Amino acid sequence: MIDADPGADLATLERLTLWALSRYSPVVAMDPPDGIVMDTEGADHLQGGEELMLSGLINRFHGRGLAAHAAIADTWGAAHALARTISRETVIVGRGETDKAVNRLPLSSLRLPAETVASLRTLGFATVGDLAATPRAPLTLRFGPEVGRRLDQMYGRVAEPIDPIRPADLVEVNKSFAEPIGAPETIDKYVSRLVRQLCLELEKRGLGTDLIVHRVDNTIQSLRAGTAKPVRDIAWLTKLFRDRIERIEPGFGIEKLSLAATLAEPLIETQSASLLIEEQVTDVTPLIDVLGNRGGQRIFRVAPVASDVPERSVQRIAPTADEDGATRPLNWPRPPRLLERPEPIEVIALLPDHPPVSFTWRGKRRRVKRADGPERIFGEWWKRSSEWVAVRDYFVVEDDTGERFWIFRSGDGVDAETGSHKWFMHGIFA
Repeated sequence: MIDADPGADLATLERLTLWALSRYSPVVAMDPPDGIVMDTEGADHLQGGEELMLSGLINRFHGRGLAAHAAIADTWGAAHALARTISRETVIVGRGETDKAVNRLPLSSLRLPAETVASLRTLGFATVGDLAATPRAPLTLRFGPEVGRRLDQMYGRVAEPIDPIRPADLVEVNKSFAEPIGAPETIDKYVSRLVRQLCLELEKRGLGTDLIVHRVDNTIQSLRAGTAKPVRDIAWLTKLFRDRIERIEPGFGIEKLSLAATLAEPLIETQSASLLIEEQVTDVTPLIDVLGNRGGQRIFRVAPVASDVPERSVQRIAPTADEDGATRPLNWPRPPRLLERPEPIEVIALLPDHPPVSFTWRGKRRRVKRADGPERIFGEWWKRSSEWVAVRDYFVVEDDTGERFWIFRSGDGVDAETGSHKWFMHGIFA
């Protein structure tokens, strides 16, 4: 047991909020005493979609020894309530399904004072749905406007704008309009000017972005354009945002545009080795930027890992990560396509070292025409005690149609402690 320190808790929450700002969304705010609120619309696709974003967020908290719950909903009030009342670690409420998701929540999830909640329970109200179905006038007369305001915020009848947190050293440029704008070509023109201003500010600081749209109805929209490596190319950054301007919903008009570099890294200028010989270097970074900002999947590169176990011998790395010189240690052939999980197959083979005569995979029986093996792979006994004596015997087999497969037997074919002696399909050769 230790004494509570609300000041330290609030400071830690602020650090977590700034971390979320740099990684997940340009519109992030503290939701004291124990929450963070984010508007991820326009930015969640950079994390692979809402589901992958939430699961990745929770896993990062777990990696730090912290327990967390996360919810996505149409409104701040609904997400706040669900994150604090659900038993699951993550929940995503579809568009237009807020009413069904919050009706059964307890009154305490409405962010009302404790004495108000106690009085409502005394009157017989148990859930948010019970309260929402009651005429508004008697509630307002007895408890004031706060009950109705919280209900309207939860159900989305009243906007609840997020005041995003901003670090002291944030590089940001703004443009306010005397008359609201809404035409795509006008938005495009001013976004281009903001990009130019932002790049000039980044150049002054030696650094080398997020478009935040403030509408006249006091709501905020955000667009995030990420780059695979630091960049200050005005034309390229303008193009990345121009490709996404069509997603902006101006509503009754836009009164302010803000462009911020929430995650900026040092940009090191490089000089060509020779002024007489033009080096032919193919830079795929622009393609990575376009695919990463348009698509719903994260882009990655596969790199080798020092492990004999096939499914542990590769890892995902950033597409522009530097080569670390690691190579696959084995000279044995490996299939270009490795199944996500080895699939069981039925095999006719002579134990312990003979290759299969035939096997059945996914309901189709195949006769083996040629085979090579076995290649014996031992478990990583120094990492996992369950693999102290585990082995696999791999074979490269070719059927009578010319297709080649990578299959293995779990165990050495003699000792039952080394494996189940069942056969599995693990890869397919081109």
